Amino acid sequence: MRILGITIPEEKRIDIGLTVLFGIGRSRASDILAEAKVDVAKKPKDISIEEENRIRTLVEKLTLEGDLKREVAGNIKRLKDIKAYRGVRHQRGLPVRGQRTKTNSRTRRGNVRKTMGTGRRVVEKT
Repeated sequence: MRILGITIPEEKRIDIGLTVLFGIGRSRASDILAEAKVDVAKKPKDISIEEENRIRTLVEKLTLEGDLKREVAGNIKRLKDIKAYRGVRHQRGLPVRGQRTKTNSRTRRGNVRKTMGTGRRVVEKT
């Protein structure tokens, strides 16, 4: 089963399989299936062509994949252009949503540091 040029995994349940599309998570997938009247426990290989078409029409109405990625990138670019606080945090590669940076935020900052232990000097006995 292919939607928007992306293959939905055949062996996973349909509600999990739909999440491979950027912009569809678990809750949105279950909402789509409820609206299309498709059983969430079915697998994509067991879905009829009629059910597949109902799902496809609902999914194609949403902003997903490339369009959504472009929209998100445009939002971030706008924040950077107007020099908003969040835009500056994006530019500097720091956490945007108010997290602390003295500790943590290692993945966002990208610097790998060695653990220093307690910071006390060890006094050797002679």
